[in-house]
Amino acid sequence: LSLRRQRQMCIRDSKGSIRVPDAPFRPGEEASFDSWPWKPGDFSMPDPKTCEFKDTTELANGLVRVLDDDGVASGEWDPGLSAEELQNGLEHMVRLRIFDDRMMKMQRTGLLSFYMRSLGEEAVAIAQTMALQEQDWIFPTYRQPGAQFVRGRDMVSMICHCIGNEEDNIKGRQMPVHYSYREGRFISVSSPVGTQFSQAVGVALASSYKGLDEVTITWIGDGASAEGDYHYALNFASVFNAPVILNVVNNQWAISTHANFATGIGDFASRGLPYGLPSIRVDGNDFLALYSVTKWARERAASGAGATHIEVLTYRTGAHSSSDDPSRYRPGDEHTKWPGGDPVVRLKEHLINIGEWSEESHTELEERIDAEVVEAYKEAVKFGDLANGPYPSADTIFTEVYEEVPWHLQEQHDEMMGG
Repeated sequence: LSLRRQRQMCIRDSKGSIRVPDAPFRPGEEASFDSWPWKPGDFSMPDPKTCEFKDTTELANGLVRVLDDDGVASGEWDPGLSAEELQNGLEHMVRLRIFDDRMMKMQRTGLLSFYMRSLGEEAVAIAQTMALQEQDWIFPTYRQPGAQFVRGRDMVSMICHCIGNEEDNIKGRQMPVHYSYREGRFISVSSPVGTQFSQAVGVALASSYKGLDEVTITWIGDGASAEGDYHYALNFASVFNAPVILNVVNNQWAISTHANFATGIGDFASRGLPYGLPSIRVDGNDFLALYSVTKWARERAASGAGATHIEVLTYRTGAHSSSDDPSRYRPGDEHTKWPGGDPVVRLKEHLINIGEWSEESHTELEERIDAEVVEAYKEAVKFGDLANGPYPSADTIFTEVYEEVPWHLQEQHDEMMGG
């Protein structure tokens, strides 16, 4: 209740009533979030290799922070990153934000059919992926494309996928922004949200069975956590001691449905405790806190101690997608009242505070990356655009599924090709 105001309606008839949650604020109302009572340094860091779920009750009901409101880092959860590592993280976040802006402009001008931004959530995938090892598996939702930047994916390749031209590495099999990046161990985004949670546990168990030093990380939205896949994943991860990091990204909104509809207890982190999983709630707009909590969970998983359940507390600043109009269900300035602020601004201010950045450096970075994105788009459309193609060949629907094409598919392929 201290994290967000909850309100409810009652639907009544002659037989009784039922409680129906509602959003804290609706269009035309004044949004006002309570200040967080938790400060950096409030919580100690338990030993990841010996920590049991009951040792994390305070962490699940509190909020791990490293950066305070003035951009000063403190507490046991401070990962002590170098200036170079912090600057690298800031660059990745700025790159994702500018990339998203350019892709949205493409969509609005008919050059792209559909798009989803990560505005306000850039730190989530970027800080967390930076805390992993290169061999670790990534099972994302559509708001973790920044992980690909950390793993070195080229923007031209990403744009080709979004356009769906002949260089689309998924060959037109997926919607735009439903990336897959084999070289970066970034598993295909799924439109039926939630499925990746159970799949991530399965891959983690396979790695464990093979004796490999591989950890799997996955994310699910607050809305999708109301689906069965979420609970299946937590149960399997707990029972079989899977080396997996299970993140619920509570960004307050599942399309137009508020997070109140997804849990009756007011938070998400503590839902992992009954499953016997160490559970932590972390400030999702605090780059350092995200990095540290993920590093802790990775060490735990790699040691054989099992899974960690994390609530990433953040706010979806933009629309759900290019098809959404958030002004229909929330106040237009609600995001400006969020206690967590802006993840890019917070890390920038921290770097300035420690004398490793400046406003001039930031402006230069934004200008350089904007030019990179524009150049990447010009290069991508050389392989075809949305309106004119060329698109992946139709016969690709028969390829890259079976090592040896079954006879009945071969017949269909030959028929399609006029054979």
